[in-house]
Amino acid sequence: MAKKANSWFQVQDDVLTRIRAELPSERVRELQRLRPWRHFLTVGRLYLQLFLLAYICWQFTNPWIWLPAAFIQGFTVLGFIILLHEQLHNVIFKKRHPRINTMLGYLYALPSAISSSQFTRWHLDHHANLGSEIDDPKRAHLSPKKNKRWYKLLYFTIALLPIYGRAAKAENLTYPAELTRKIKRQRAVNFAIHLAIAGGIWYLADAYTMLRVHLIPMTVFFPIAFILNRLGQHYWIDPDDPVKWGTRVDGSAPIHFLFLWSNFHIEHHYFPQVPMYNLKALNRELRPFFEKVGMPNRTYPELLWGWLVRNKKAHTNWDVTEPAEPTVHGAEAYSEPRL
Repeated sequence: MAKKANSWFQVQDDVLTRIRAELPSERVRELQRLRPWRHFLTVGRLYLQLFLLAYICWQFTNPWIWLPAAFIQGFTVLGFIILLHEQLHNVIFKKRHPRINTMLGYLYALPSAISSSQFTRWHLDHHANLGSEIDDPKRAHLSPKKNKRWYKLLYFTIALLPIYGRAAKAENLTYPAELTRKIKRQRAVNFAIHLAIAGGIWYLADAYTMLRVHLIPMTVFFPIAFILNRLGQHYWIDPDDPVKWGTRVDGSAPIHFLFLWSNFHIEHHYFPQVPMYNLKALNRELRPFFEKVGMPNRTYPELLWGWLVRNKKAHTNWDVTEPAEPTVHGAEAYSEPRL
């Protein structure tokens, strides 16, 4: 099993030294203060959304009604992944509650059908190895390797599910056998529960209801939410400056609602012990630092334009003009997508 380089940990002290010259440590400690009621208030809101939107999709066949509900439902599923993200960073309770924390991990992973253990290992490796093309699992296995518009568009569709599955499988090969078996069990259980839910809806209503309530939100709108969220993380960066290894996205109230404050992603990498509900305040505190180092705010329309229209590569500085790729003709110009 190859040992990872921990590329972020090698530069972390320098990054934090630069930040703390502008942001007092006392203020950071204030923002790291955990308030469990805030977390569970958000949990309650997400569950209310989940069931209310499912009810709307069940009751209404008019696409002008159920399609917007299904669209928001895709972001609701993403929201549970953000809750899982809080769980794995242990920023829910003031004191450690291992059993409760583990149980919450299972609950938060269920709506998206991912393995909580796999996501935990994957995400912590991402934190430790940010900046590495090889050791960061997100960058090594999930980011598109073909800088082609048609291929990038696949990530906004149901094709994301096998793409993510292949990425996770590749990274799982580096895990201990016991963890791999645990991941497989968790996936099997979650997949079986989703099949049971879909089958139950079909049995109680019909196939069209099952499509509206379960399949369309999961396979059409969740991929869109997931990839939009990824675009605001580490796609438009400055590889030469570790402070800028993430994308600054201040967002707005609707963005904060839909993404559950996860648009503040570079802020989270600086201070992963700041809970999600304090990331907006952390962003405000960091704005003078962002201005000082030349790190402008990006918007999701701007990111989509750069990603799909300007056809910029992931994990590069989109402000820099890249040399044009040579034109390839004939049989060599075609290759099958590997999903």
